[in-house]
Amino acid sequence: MASADAAQPSPSLSMDSVPTTPRGRAASAGPAFGFGPSHSTSPLSLSRFSSSRGAPDSCGGWWRTSLPRLRSLLGSRGGDRRMRRKRVVGGGGVGAIAGSKGLHRRRTRGIVIWGGVVVFFFLMNWWMFSRLQDTPIRLLRRNPGASNVSVVSLSRPSILEKWNIYGNGQRSTGVMFSRLLGLAAHALAEAESRPEPQDLWEEPIGPTTWKRCADERNWELCDGRNGYIIVSANGGINQQRVAICNAVAIARLLNSTLVLPRFLYSSVWRDKSQFGDIYQEDYFINYLKVDIPIVKALPSELQSLDLEAIGSIVTDAEIMKEAKPSFYLKQILPILLKNRVVHFVGYGNRLAFDPVPFELQRLRCRCNFHALRFVEKIQETGALLIQRMRHHVSHSGPLEHNLLGSFAEKLTMKGKKIVPSRYLAVHLRFEIDMAAYSMCHFGGGKDEEDELEAYRAVHFPALTLLKNTTKVPSAAFLRSEGAQIYGGKLRMAAINSLYPNLATKESLLSSSEIEPFRNFSSQLAALDFIVCAAADAFAMTDSGSQLSALVSGYRMYYGGGNLPTIRPNKRRLASIFLKNSTIEWKEFEDRVRKTIKQTKQIHERPIARSIYRHPRSPECMCTVE
Repeated sequence: MASADAAQPSPSLSMDSVPTTPRGRAASAGPAFGFGPSHSTSPLSLSRFSSSRGAPDSCGGWWRTSLPRLRSLLGSRGGDRRMRRKRVVGGGGVGAIAGSKGLHRRRTRGIVIWGGVVVFFFLMNWWMFSRLQDTPIRLLRRNPGASNVSVVSLSRPSILEKWNIYGNGQRSTGVMFSRLLGLAAHALAEAESRPEPQDLWEEPIGPTTWKRCADERNWELCDGRNGYIIVSANGGINQQRVAICNAVAIARLLNSTLVLPRFLYSSVWRDKSQFGDIYQEDYFINYLKVDIPIVKALPSELQSLDLEAIGSIVTDAEIMKEAKPSFYLKQILPILLKNRVVHFVGYGNRLAFDPVPFELQRLRCRCNFHALRFVEKIQETGALLIQRMRHHVSHSGPLEHNLLGSFAEKLTMKGKKIVPSRYLAVHLRFEIDMAAYSMCHFGGGKDEEDELEAYRAVHFPALTLLKNTTKVPSAAFLRSEGAQIYGGKLRMAAINSLYPNLATKESLLSSSEIEPFRNFSSQLAALDFIVCAAADAFAMTDSGSQLSALVSGYRMYYGGGNLPTIRPNKRRLASIFLKNSTIEWKEFEDRVRKTIKQTKQIHERPIARSIYRHPRSPECMCTVE
């Protein structure tokens, strides 16, 4: 069902919708001074703290629009008076003197009125601004297990001054949402005395119940007699995970033996981790041995082959994105049969999701949701993070057992009487497409710059053209503006103040605990995967994030309807935040809650969509009657 929010058009700020000619402005204007229904109901009614060309801005832009109208109005009246003066002068000397004195008094009175109106509106402007600036914020800090709530009162400048992320006195970021910030703080205070909404931590119940069943098999053993498949996967841990499971399916399709996948070194991620540093090799091999044979290395008689010379190397560029199984049967199988080995270099998302045979699709699910287990080093630290997020009181279900292995049993500490704590996980993405699009440098030197430039040329050609034809800010400047989190820690000041229990893996782990992972971005990403997948609720910040896609699929597969994922609807949220200067908290809260509830809805996998992100399909999960 379409929501009320979905039906509302997003306010347009394009100059096409703003009359720019005098005739256009006169036709669209309301009363002379900008008051009345015409002004308040305009589709371009923005916060006076907003800044947009052709719209009111934060430094008196309304006056630049209204005062010319006022002058025009007074000027036209002055013109009428001058015409009357001419007629009086023509009638006699006494009349001319009287008319002159009357005109002088009226002109003086007009100037006084005009000045009074200006002063009045400037005073109103100052008063409204001071109301926003001086509103106190009340923050709640609740200790888990404590029955009392301590209230800390902070003055407005203590927060808003932290938002001056530009360092040049600008405060537009703080002012823009200061009203909502104050309302949010008071709402949080009031919410402490009210029970939580029942559906806050729940996934909406659909008409059909699903259960995981990708571990069920219905085919014969594959002997792998046609040769060996080698895969060198590109990207970060999440792209590598997709590549691994696609390679497993290709090996089965071509009746071949899979060599344990390799990971290419990336100057962007700067992580030399290989398969065995992240996943348990023996578990992977043994779990899938009924599906395909997997070996750790090529037989000795094939190791000396010059694969490039015999044409057995197939690059990512030679395979179309999401190629159909028929491509592999027609183009790759003949090479395999001839040379006994094929090496896919830079392999990634190169196998379509439809049309794919049922059991082959199920094998991809089986690989992703069952065969890939993290090594004990990652499992142990992941369990430690979850334990601390939940204050040492937790449960261990199928998802925790899959992610943490034997360490799942250690989540609960005996003898501790602490009230259980639930947590929401949010992933702030940092992936190669974001890095390339930002046009920043991240410390990887010329190799990194070249790799990002090559990626940008393929995926963002408009940016490459812009960079080659226009003077753009330097990468150092862009980096200084905050590429990881825009504005850095200062940007997070407000949310940290409102929600003091905000944590990261760096804040939860000691320096000695996180040190073994510090130079391995893929292993750190594995910790992110564990904490996000096991969260009581998970919020995606970008639907294009590969980690968010895999985490949401994992929660869907193992959650049993109890692990909701909040998926962003940026267009709808933007339409709500655009009304930040006028919207009342009740309406704001209702609309945001409605949006969140709708984004938590789960549907059966659409045609051609990722089975890893949308496992709710007959190939991966089974319906319960």
